[in-house]
Formats: sequence, C-alpha cells, structure tokens
Amino acid sequence: MKLAHFFSVLLMLALSANSLNVLAQDAAAPANALVLNNEMTNGEIRKIDKEAKKITIRHGEIKKLEMPPMTMVFQVKDEALLDKVKTGDKVNFVAEKITGAFVVTEIQVSN
Repeated sequence: MKLAHFFSVLLMLALSANSLNVLAQDAAAPANALVLNNEMTNGEIRKIDKEAKKITIRHGEIKKLEMPPMTMVFQVKDEALLDKVKTGDKVNFVAEKITGAFVVTEIQVSN
C-alpha cells in the first residue's frame, strides 16, 4: 500500500512540473504577440478625410492581419493622427482589426 501511495505522489509531482512548464510557455506568448501586434507597416498616404476620420494608405503586407500589399481606407483610432501626416507622405503605421473595422492606431512619417 505504501508503494502505491509513493507512485501516486510521484505522478502528482510529475504532472505539476509539466503544468508549470506549460504555464511558463503560455506566459511568454503574450510578450511575443505584443511585439507582433505593434509591428509597423510601411505605406504612402493617398488621401485624408478628416470629416469621416478616415485615411487611405497604399501599404505593404500587414502580416498580423494576413493582408497583402494594397491601397485601402482605414479608420483612425484618434483623429489627431490625421494632423501628423499629409497626402504623399511616406509613413510607418500600425493597423488593428477592432470590432470588424481596420483601424490605424499609430502613425509616423518616415524619413
């Protein structure tokens, strides 16, 4: 009976160690996802519509959104972003899919 108890305890320890390893791996995942989520994409401003709070950008591939290079209209998270750029500017930007819409959350003029 003591041998069976020993093996039960040993099994519980092994399972606990495995669970801790899985938790450690999961804890690292959000940090990696954060880097990917803030990855900037290059583009060129084609049109700015301050009234509609939209911006048209010809852009390269947006990996996290699985989007090929194209020209498209984005909403902006904060309309103040539209004051940072003008038509023709080369930019780096971050786009997210928020409640079904593609939204520019960060933008900077590139040199």
